[in-house]
Amino acid sequence: MKKDIGRVIKLFISQREEPKRQNRAELYLDKKGVVDDKFYGKDLERSILMSSLHSYKMALDSNIEMEYGTLGENILINYNLYSFAGGTKLEIGDNVIIEITKNCTICNHLSVIDKSLPKLLRKDRGIFVKVIKEGFIKEGDIVSLS
Repeated sequence: MKKDIGRVIKLFISQREEPKRQNRAELYLDKKGVVDDKFYGKDLERSILMSSLHSYKMALDSNIEMEYGTLGENILINYNLYSFAGGTKLEIGDNVIIEITKNCTICNHLSVIDKSLPKLLRKDRGIFVKVIKEGFIKEGDIVSLS
């Protein structure tokens, strides 16, 4: 039985020529990751990163302001998903199904923003997912436990 847990707030893609992640209204996900993303097909267990508004709120509560996308996420949702175990399946929109593979480890590049950020978000930066059923996702799509 499907249970709605949140909504897609923002979508991002990394491209080789661009220093910042680019916001997109929709993304196409397939078994190799986010199509046209620079990490597409590189590591299927780590090619898509989902983050939560919770992470940005934690940073803001510590007086660290960041634009959405700063954490390196492809998908930003409005639900704190960090307690879900690997293997948990989520449905986005009408047909895309993803599976949580593991929690994201903190990258040292976050210390450039603020030295306390890696420690602050060590368990709350994001989760990696892989695609089970491919398709388009868009901002505003419902995220459900599948």
